[in-house]
Amino acid sequence: MVESKASDSRSELPLRERKKLRTRRALVETALELFGEKGFGAATLDELVEAVEVSKRTFFRTFASKEDVALAPERELWRAYVEDIGERPFAGEPLLAVFERSLYVAVAGMEGGWERRFLASRALADATPALNAHSLRHCAEVTDEVVTIAVAGLGTGPGADIAPLRVRLLLELMLSAWRGALKEWSAPGGEQDRAALVARMDAAFAVVPEVLELAARTPDSRTLHP
Repeated sequence: MVESKASDSRSELPLRERKKLRTRRALVETALELFGEKGFGAATLDELVEAVEVSKRTFFRTFASKEDVALAPERELWRAYVEDIGERPFAGEPLLAVFERSLYVAVAGMEGGWERRFLASRALADATPALNAHSLRHCAEVTDEVVTIAVAGLGTGPGADIAPLRVRLLLELMLSAWRGALKEWSAPGGEQDRAALVARMDAAFAVVPEVLELAARTPDSRTLHP
């Protein structure tokens, strides 16, 4: 449902904005293909803009660097995540549920074919240390932004727990579950469509309460079970 709404909103954009989106998509698609074939370091920006038939000026109006275009699917997801978090009320719902729900919304709202581009982007980052470092830095920036939004959203009323460290640790726990879901989803031989990703998220997030329960046990009872 969310994805169809996103598609509808794009179709209602002015012609100029739709052209920009098409150019952006072409740059991302071509970049991932080119970087995958030649390697991120070996492929040049000149080759990319020539293949898409745009100028470097157009490229830099769309992306800040080669790294940004290579990681575009990841950045699109987290931009949508931050936007949803910023609009979501925090009162009356556990914070962990808020973090998880916004990620489901962000995944559902990605354009058609996003999962294929995301997998290609992640494979490229995993094979390119400098690109992976760029991804990790972006993740840290997003984490800081979400923590700031969440602390503000929790308010300052009586009983409100707005300690940034606690909020950060809870968010990091959710992100660890997300990374575990991604690892299983991206493994060769399995289903790699959107529904399969959501199923992996369901399974990973279901374990989080067990982890929290384990953390609350006394030291002599912290026994891990397979």
